Amino acid sequence: MAKIKGNYMFTGIIKEVGKIKKITGKNKSTELEVSCSQEILKNLNKGDSISVNGCCLTVKEYTKESFICDISFSTQQNTTFKNIKTGEHVNIEDSLKYSDKLGGHLVTGHIDTVARILKIEKISNSYKFDIQAPENYLPYLAPKGSVALDGISLTIQDLNEKIFSITVIPYTFESTNLKLKKPEDLLNLEIDLFARYVVQILKFEDMKNLKEKLIDRDKILKEKLIEHGFLQ
Repeated sequence: MAKIKGNYMFTGIIKEVGKIKKITGKNKSTELEVSCSQEILKNLNKGDSISVNGCCLTVKEYTKESFICDISFSTQQNTTFKNIKTGEHVNIEDSLKYSDKLGGHLVTGHIDTVARILKIEKISNSYKFDIQAPENYLPYLAPKGSVALDGISLTIQDLNEKIFSITVIPYTFESTNLKLKKPEDLLNLEIDLFARYVVQILKFEDMKNLKEKLIDRDKILKEKLIEHGFLQ
């Protein structure tokens, strides 16, 4: 079954955890080689998009045991790839096919910001993560809403003005790189696609209302200037 072309999408359901085999270059562009299983490689072609820790990358080469992608300087600076190291474990998901079930939520692979783990607490057989994100991204988050962290589709449990919390079930914890994380570690964060549009619409409406208020203000000001003889 063909993969979705054009704007590649992912589901946030991690297929496996790979390992950074080799990093080449550290300036304007970095070449990343990622070791993975045949399950990933058997359907991989040059030019395909693949999610690595939630970041959509393009496969330029592949071997019997790994695939190779380029990371631009901009992507490095705005994601956890800025500090990536050889041997580091990364979440991998190949792009969505027309026949695939949407098990998580729609994920674009375009990272918005980097978040920090503040606390990890085991509660019964699950794990609660307290996450700190830049304040300007908090309006895009909501309790029971979706968020992608290192490419993993997760549900927000709690949210306040500074942090949000997620609860990770045992399967997700063991099947992703979350089991290797500790407080102060960084995660790639992608806000929910629908939340992005809702907030943008609200911003547009606010700007529209502000513009109408400014027009009314200017009209009143002009009337007052005419009334007092400053304008004719």
